[in-house]
Amino acid sequence: MIAPMADEVEFHPPSIGDFFPEALLFEGTPFEFTRINLVQVIATVLLVVFMLLGTRNLKVIPGRFQQVVELGFGFVREQVAYQVIGEREGKRFVPLLSVLFFGILFFNIMGVIPGLNIQGTSVIGVPLLLAVVAYIAFIYAGIRKHGFGRFMKNSLVPGGVPGYLVPVISVIEFISTFIFRPVSLTLRLLLNMMVGHLMLVLFFAATHFFLLSFNWLTVLSPGSLALGFAFTLFEIFVAFLQAYVFTILTAVYIQLAVADEH
Repeated sequence: MIAPMADEVEFHPPSIGDFFPEALLFEGTPFEFTRINLVQVIATVLLVVFMLLGTRNLKVIPGRFQQVVELGFGFVREQVAYQVIGEREGKRFVPLLSVLFFGILFFNIMGVIPGLNIQGTSVIGVPLLLAVVAYIAFIYAGIRKHGFGRFMKNSLVPGGVPGYLVPVISVIEFISTFIFRPVSLTLRLLLNMMVGHLMLVLFFAATHFFLLSFNWLTVLSPGSLALGFAFTLFEIFVAFLQAYVFTILTAVYIQLAVADEH
């Protein structure tokens, strides 16, 4: 006699262990390769293919694929670089901002691809590396525009601060500008992607549990499945939003670095 399936089915909620998968290659070495690394490689290959296909045969009257690529670049150029930094200064940073935007977007969108189902930005290494790039970019922009001394003065001593407050304000501004900025960029991207993955797994794991419980819980499975699909659409929006937020914050930091006064 087969035991009732309700006794066999167990609910396995998502956990932080999802972000520490077993090694696929080189286990126990500094080059350990996991499923998340595989997702990152796939996202990178897809991004390169996307760019090559969209730019290899440029035409005055673009085809649909070229239009999509041009729309993406145009969005970063007009709505991020030029609008935030200004056209004159922003031109130099369009390539960097475009790489950040498209790279983060493709890494994020992996979380809704069947069979992959985890974002390449859901482990701290990638958000931290991107934050370091943004950090270097705004420091480089400020030093290139003003020189090291004036850049540090503009960053640490806002205009109009009384002399007796300068030591206190300088410490606060140093922490805010040179410590909190990269930390906040890293954590904002990382935590949004982690939470998105956990929510998607929760909905679909619950659907599986409800459906195979073969009791009154089964009637809940269509609802959890519908919520799972709805949250998938929301996660696609979040993937784009987080790429945009990271990129525009980088542009804001660059603009603050090149501004004459704060």
